[in-house]
Amino acid sequence: MGTNGTTATHTTYREAMREALREALRSDERVFLMGEDVGRYGGCFGVSLGLLEEFGPDRVRDTPLSESAFVGAGIGAAVAGMRPVVEIMTVNFSLLALDQILNNAATLLHMSGGQLPVPLVIRMTTGAGRQLAAQHSHSLEGFYAHIPGIRVLAPATLEDARHMLSPALADPDPVVLFEHGTLYNASGEPAPPTAAVDLDHAAIRRPGTDVSLITYGGSLPKVLAAAQQLAAEGIDAEVIDLRTLRPLDGATIAASVARTHRAVVVDEAWRTGSPAAEVSARIAEESFYDLDAPVERVCSAEVPIPYARQLEEAALPQTADVVTAAHRAVD
Repeated sequence: MGTNGTTATHTTYREAMREALREALRSDERVFLMGEDVGRYGGCFGVSLGLLEEFGPDRVRDTPLSESAFVGAGIGAAVAGMRPVVEIMTVNFSLLALDQILNNAATLLHMSGGQLPVPLVIRMTTGAGRQLAAQHSHSLEGFYAHIPGIRVLAPATLEDARHMLSPALADPDPVVLFEHGTLYNASGEPAPPTAAVDLDHAAIRRPGTDVSLITYGGSLPKVLAAAQQLAAEGIDAEVIDLRTLRPLDGATIAASVARTHRAVVVDEAWRTGSPAAEVSARIAEESFYDLDAPVERVCSAEVPIPYARQLEEAALPQTADVVTAAHRAVD
């Protein structure tokens, strides 16, 4: 609802995430939010604004500046039966809690013989494009997609931002949820309040017959823009939004390549050891004889993300780069 009591006709990615948190806090008393500045400040990116006033300090908890401490506390709370949502300010800082995530959260269910599930959701901002320099701008989703025992989500649309949290909280395994910083102000029609989001399958955001453009997270708007430009040039591109990076939906990827016979993988991570590398390897292993051209990859330059605007833009995958790669695959 809008501030005047009328139904909102537009919402933002940030507001969709906030509504998802509000719904989770309302519907289950075991759910609580914790992290740096999530309370009085409303979250570093404004996602939790107003939730402290609505739910109180027991349910929306500001924490000290220690990722290892508050992620560890979240793991303990999850093991004890709570449903914590832990916010880490940025993916770069999450590396300070990698020991807790890898050696504890991801392994406890396995090492306890199924006795200790860890129903924890860890939210963090990822990605570049906002001139925040090298310590706040990298796309490290691949670090977490490498780890068995966790689920890795990358909501790229308003609907996924609104509705991925509920099934994530219902998952007995830890879930790491990546929110790309450039998406927070993205706006559109509100997602239906009862929409169901399938965490196990990629989504076809645009059907096509000539080339498969495969991406996730903050790169999706650029790839959709590239598909529109390609359509004006007579190339019908299919756009696949991976949504879940672990477990990866290889079946949807393979089915798309079987239709189009060409693939371009777009990933804001560095090319070496990236999710794009894994997707490309899967295509080579499972769809080699469907390909009419080599798989193309469009990734960030192998440098720390620069601060200067023009250098940052040059380092990141852009729509023009996707169009050029698609032409290489098709022509």
